[in-house]
Amino acid sequence: MGETEKRQKDFVGYEYKEVTAEGSRLSFLLDGYENFGWKPDERLMENGQGREVLAQTKKATLWLKRDRKIINKMELTRLQRNFEACVDEIDKLEKEKTSAAAMYALALGIIGTAFMAGATFAVTAQPPHIILCIILAVPGFLGWILPCFLYKQVQKKQTEKLTPLIEAKYDEIYELCEKGNRLLY
Repeated sequence: MGETEKRQKDFVGYEYKEVTAEGSRLSFLLDGYENFGWKPDERLMENGQGREVLAQTKKATLWLKRDRKIINKMELTRLQRNFEACVDEIDKLEKEKTSAAAMYALALGIIGTAFMAGATFAVTAQPPHIILCIILAVPGFLGWILPCFLYKQVQKKQTEKLTPLIEAKYDEIYELCEKGNRLLY
């Protein structure tokens, strides 16, 4: 009778990483992390847990793993930290596009509301001050209408100002990924 051969699988120790981000950024992050030796955890992918999307927050989770004994691990980890820092800076810059615009629009809206409050107090006073009410109501209405236009204008200026910075960060990310990929292969 033939001797049965038992093929033994080599032991591989893994380290694991869980990444949570917006669902639209998962592919970008997965592509980046693969350049630092990370791979999607197939077992979680098979169970449908690999890309768990939370509907309320529009966040998604990606589970990754890599060999603990990967060559150049220290340098790959350093590059990965730089990659993560660049991704965080891009997120901050993206938020900054709208945060200044929202702040200016809210400030103008509050000023408009203050004028409308003054107009309301002027008309309800005894005796009513109709002319003062009209004088205060005009900037009040403008303070309610103009924030929409101000928001769009400031957002456009911020976008024009920040887009080159964001593109530079993406270029930096691609350089980091290229260096990481060269260390892997």
